[in-house]
Amino acid sequence: MTAIPEGFHRLEPMSPFHELVGPLFERRDERGLTIGFRVAEKHKNRRGIVHGGMICTLADFAMGHAASSASDPPRKLVTTTLSMDFAGNAVPGDWVEARVDLYRPGKRVAFVDCFIWRMGARPERIGRASATFLILRADE
Repeated sequence: MTAIPEGFHRLEPMSPFHELVGPLFERRDERGLTIGFRVAEKHKNRRGIVHGGMICTLADFAMGHAASSASDPPRKLVTTTLSMDFAGNAVPGDWVEARVDLYRPGKRVAFVDCFIWRMGARPERIGRASATFLILRADE
């Protein structure tokens, strides 16, 4: 397997689903939060490219993780809307990452955007996503 890019560390699975689709990796730096993964055989569709559902999963996880960890302690939340646009693809072996822009972490709702990139000699933006998250109260 190709090395994981510098600055990323492996995230422990946060649910059985994340264990199934992972491993996922995180990097936090001056530009913000980035979540990445190496495309594996299990991530491809029957055309041999990364399945759109995996790209949606990456976007949803990355944006939710950013919104949750915007406070200390992290908040519990649920996705209420997710919009995804596809502009390219990736194949097994490619490194794909979601770069998150958390632009409004409110008290009950968080609005988040991200771009999905296929990295390599010539990085290519392959998707764009936006989501709204409901921030749960302690009793929810």
